Amino acid sequence: MDLQAIQRALREQKVDGWLFYDFHNRDPIAYRILGLDSGKLTSRRWYYFIPVEGEAIKLVHGVEKTKLDKLPGEKIIYSSWKQMHEKLKNILGDRTRIVMNYSPLNNIPSVSMVDGGTVELIKSFDYEVVSSADLVQQFEAIIDEEKYQTHTVAGEKVQRTKDEAFAEIGNAIREGREVTEYDIQQFIVRRFREEELTNDGDHPIVGVKGHPADPHFEPTPEDTYIIKKGDTVLIDLWARLNKPGAIYYDITWCGYVGDNPPGKYVEIFTVVRDARDAAKRYVQDKFARGETCYGWEVDDACRNVVKAAGYGDYFVHRTGHSIGTEVHGNGANIDNLETKDERKLVPGVCFSIEPGIYFEGEMAARSEINVYITLEGRVVVSGAEQEELVLI
Repeated sequence: MDLQAIQRALREQKVDGWLFYDFHNRDPIAYRILGLDSGKLTSRRWYYFIPVEGEAIKLVHGVEKTKLDKLPGEKIIYSSWKQMHEKLKNILGDRTRIVMNYSPLNNIPSVSMVDGGTVELIKSFDYEVVSSADLVQQFEAIIDEEKYQTHTVAGEKVQRTKDEAFAEIGNAIREGREVTEYDIQQFIVRRFREEELTNDGDHPIVGVKGHPADPHFEPTPEDTYIIKKGDTVLIDLWARLNKPGAIYYDITWCGYVGDNPPGKYVEIFTVVRDARDAAKRYVQDKFARGETCYGWEVDDACRNVVKAAGYGDYFVHRTGHSIGTEVHGNGANIDNLETKDERKLVPGVCFSIEPGIYFEGEMAARSEINVYITLEGRVVVSGAEQEELVLI
């Protein structure tokens, strides 16, 4: 934990302090930002307050009084709930605006870790509780150039594995071998291990015909189609280098088993490709002009292309998500559908752009790229961007 960096950020946000809280290891964000071990027993409530100026303060229960000993600052011990309330008020003092890992109206659920009752408690002391969403992005989602290299190295391996997966489908068809969605998924998983990649047990999507119309479809031995000539194919795969701190790479490509894909399939792929490119250009233009860019705005830029083509009702998810050491990170999402993500896209963040069109029981198309904003403010994409369907 970099206490001085947090206090600088608090000054920039014009707030009076950041109150971290946990019970039963419910807030992984707090543990990561503070550098604590989230695997240890937490059977009593603890609080850690970082004021905008001055020394941090720990409030811990007497049964677990060493819980925050790793952190700097004064330690205060409580026993009863009445003591806890009294000491919390004393710790917060005459400040007014207190940051917590909370989101008003749960607009950004990925940072809404503090339970409603605890937020009510702090508000009952006449403090304004402010969302930590922008601060969490700053301390959880900013990727430096060294970490970005882990993303690009993983990307080279993931792109290669994707090409091999499509080739494996083609080889099986030409050789008359039966091959299923599940077989290709497991082929990808095996190649990831050989390439020293991990997806942390969350395996890729391989779907043909109507299966990928469920955006999170995952084949299983019991639920898998045999891949045949004339099938539309969607492969969504993600992985990171199998080492601590490595950044994920996450892409989706579409193909067709044969030489003459259906016109409708070509059309919807073209629409999602063009929508993807419109979103990318929007971010590039905003940063080139030095203007503020929000996640929700990029979603609109993408979604408007799909709507104009008449497929708005079939684009059923947000345009993209933050990418970090977890495939869905804690930075700004590209979203004005599931939430209105009002966080700024800032130098150092990485995120996906992945519009899709889904016809239930029939077919689906999605095209996904990973965008990184360098610390100097350049907007770059790592790896190949699909321009046409893969003809298998």
